[in-house]
Amino acid sequence: MPVCFMSNFLLMYPLMKTAFRLFLASITWLSLVACEKAQTAANQSISLTNSDILPGAARFSEYLPALQGKRVALTVNHTAAIGKTHIVDTLLAQKVDIVKIFVPEHGFRGTADAGEKVDNEKDKRTGLPLISLYGKRVKPLPEDLTDVDVVVFDIQDVGARFYTYINTMHLLMEACAEQNKDLIILDRPNPNGWYVDGPTLDMQYKSFVGMQPIPIVHGLTVGELAQMINGEGWLANGVKCRLQVIKCLHYDHTKRYSLPVRPSPNLPNDRAIALYPSLCLFEGTIVSVGRGTEAPFQMIGFPENPDKTYSFTPRSTEGAKNPPYKDVTCYGIDYRTMDVSNFRFSLQPLMEMYRLAPQKDKFFIPFFEKLAGTGELRKQITVGMSEEAIRATWAKDLAAYKAMRKKYLLYADFE
Repeated sequence: MPVCFMSNFLLMYPLMKTAFRLFLASITWLSLVACEKAQTAANQSISLTNSDILPGAARFSEYLPALQGKRVALTVNHTAAIGKTHIVDTLLAQKVDIVKIFVPEHGFRGTADAGEKVDNEKDKRTGLPLISLYGKRVKPLPEDLTDVDVVVFDIQDVGARFYTYINTMHLLMEACAEQNKDLIILDRPNPNGWYVDGPTLDMQYKSFVGMQPIPIVHGLTVGELAQMINGEGWLANGVKCRLQVIKCLHYDHTKRYSLPVRPSPNLPNDRAIALYPSLCLFEGTIVSVGRGTEAPFQMIGFPENPDKTYSFTPRSTEGAKNPPYKDVTCYGIDYRTMDVSNFRFSLQPLMEMYRLAPQKDKFFIPFFEKLAGTGELRKQITVGMSEEAIRATWAKDLAAYKAMRKKYLLYADFE
């Protein structure tokens, strides 16, 4: 009898083992679905304007299986949140083996000034090593990836060529391709993704505020742009990144998206984000964009402006410790009550401030060409061309870009 029982057990064991594995798999899958539904509800509580949009990070069942049993590096900052929970906490709770975190401009917590060096350190709460990709180096070294199997990118972009998060992504793709590592991009909506505009980058002005031949307002999510970078062969030496994009749900390029978290210290709200593609050009001039005030990128001005109708005084603040014209009164324009729901990229603020500048030969600084992405815009403004005439000079390049862009769209377009 014992021998018979043992014989039957040995015959049944493989079937029992398989059934147990299937049971565990079903439990894991159900937990992922439940977690995803919970995060959908959390996302819906963020804002009524975002109620039907689910970012890629919240679609756990689409990417968690690819992380299980792997050594994972994250490229994230404070914007990598699902509802009120940071993705680092979510993945650690799911027992994902996170070995390090790569961090972009403004740091892991998103509080460093624009242009401020970000150092390597350890995250005080989790103990995870934070590897800076903004400072002495902007691209992971080969040794940074030797103990990594897969890299995850989850950072909120704002849709402007000179916003450096997309260039961190570009160089991350390059490093992953060179070291034969998988890259998963958790896509997020583009708050300026409902149109395309501005001059296309002339590659002789390539820099960390412009690395791809795209217009100022590129109209792509980071996932779509990553596909374009790969597809157009823009990575060094033509390498291709092994890329997976986890799409957003219920997003398309006709929708406006209100960011639940400020993407960087000086873009505190939807108005600043809408104005940013136009006003950031002032960073290459003598004009302040309101850094060091309660409303950065919602006002412009400079001390010598003869129009004294509106004034503001920049102070030292978190995210703007030493702003231009600190403690000096500036005069200019207040955009805080402006309706920006349909605001598009415009040269009018730049042209108006140039018109008012008493010393026009000192209005622009060399950084302007890197932001504009062309050596022509400064010349066009100084000789007095109209905005309509200036736009006509970039129309052909813009049309070519729009045609190329169509190949990489993951979501329904605005045209």
